[in-house]
Amino acid sequence: MKITRISVYKVNLPLQHPYRLSGGRLYFDKLDSTIVAIDTDEGIRGWGEGCPWGSTYLPAFPRGVRAGIEELAPQLVGLDPRRTDFIYRTMDLALPGHPYIKSALDMACWDILGKVSGLPLCELFGGRIDEPVTGQNSVPTGTPEEMIKSIQWGQERGYVVHTCKIGADVALDIERIKTVSAYLPGNETATFDVNRAWLMDEALRVMNAVKDHVCYFEEPCETYEETRQVRRLTSHPIILDECIQKYGDIVRANADNACEAIGLKVGRVGGLTKAKRIRDFCMERGIRMNIEETGGSIIADTGAIHLAQATPRIFLRASWLCHDMLTVDTATGGARNQGGKTFAPDVPGLGVEPKMDVLGEAIAIYQ
Repeated sequence: MKITRISVYKVNLPLQHPYRLSGGRLYFDKLDSTIVAIDTDEGIRGWGEGCPWGSTYLPAFPRGVRAGIEELAPQLVGLDPRRTDFIYRTMDLALPGHPYIKSALDMACWDILGKVSGLPLCELFGGRIDEPVTGQNSVPTGTPEEMIKSIQWGQERGYVVHTCKIGADVALDIERIKTVSAYLPGNETATFDVNRAWLMDEALRVMNAVKDHVCYFEEPCETYEETRQVRRLTSHPIILDECIQKYGDIVRANADNACEAIGLKVGRVGGLTKAKRIRDFCMERGIRMNIEETGGSIIADTGAIHLAQATPRIFLRASWLCHDMLTVDTATGGARNQGGKTFAPDVPGLGVEPKMDVLGEAIAIYQ
């Protein structure tokens, strides 16, 4: 089997509501997603998606995905897409770094491998766990009252895990944490995600002021070194998220006892191939994970849910579904919210069928 053509689609994904994070300093009302189709000489087509969360969240941006694919696609035409590790080594040789660029191509190759094997991707990632994947509600930065309304929106959809974006100022953050913690019933949990907005002294002041509240704190400071210092002086479990971008990052964090959990964003670490390796390390070392995408539609979300579906539940906290926040649906099938939980599709491959009227015409074709 050989790759004969790679087609690239650009799709705008408006959010249902404007979204602020990192203490309100970052604002988003839509996403720019890149969806790829890989065709083979045996008539099998695979789909993948790469969607950075805008251009201000991380050193990644939507047009960079498409520019990178322009570099990589000619190197992949003629190769066997089922050889996922070889495909990835080829991409790393052709374009060192830039992992977010490779995610969509990697996902499409896995989709082909699943279809040829007659197996859903979760079976290729270690085997389906016969339990639902818990979803999590992402709550944008706002006043305590606004954040409670966003939590209620999620509760109406069945969510019991809520990731609340904070980081504006110390006094307001303490108020947010106390208000949300007092509101949530005993069977629901909160993560307070700072998205790197605090200085170290702010992190210590807030976290020590609410030390009696049971919650996680996610990525409190700008750098790994700052967060590690906060870890030494606080008692709450810490989730590392933005600073986990490659395998070596989780190895270092584990050696430093820097976290109790991570946000494993498939697109950020370079795709399913790289995410699976990090997932396996975390399972060996007892590190819990949120396994999800950086952003994107049902296509990207479903790839992440396949990996989550194959992860024993003791290691899995929850998975965010970005497509649940969008006004556009790019495909039929896929991993949908079912009362706050979701399941990987049980059909071969990724389990999505893109809507070509939504994707429109390909903006680039390589063959």
